[in-house]
Amino acid sequence: MSISKAIHLNSSNGKIIDWGEVDKPIDQPISKMSGFLLNKDESSETGYWECTEGKWECHVTQNEFCHFVEGECQYTSETNEIIEIAPGSIAFFPKDWKGVCVVKKKIKKFYCIF
Repeated sequence: MSISKAIHLNSSNGKIIDWGEVDKPIDQPISKMSGFLLNKDESSETGYWECTEGKWECHVTQNEFCHFVEGECQYTSETNEIIEIAPGSIAFFPKDWKGVCVVKKKIKKFYCIF
């Protein structure tokens, strides 16, 4: 039997937890992450993620769909494709996407990794 889960950001009751700093920072400040897992199994993960300002190397190891609800950032791929993110942006990153992320204003997103 599976159990449905939901998170309401205005009343998360402490469910958002500190996930530490990004793995490969490029400069100061070093971005800090936090979030909430709605579901995780062998093949997928869904949840909510926040990240503070900073710049780091990014490697997406599985397909990822994102809906950004707050903040501003820019993703630049290894082939110099630029993806500008603002509130309301929806993005898809294919497995093995690599590049650089620059968070200009703290971002908040919902995501699905599959």
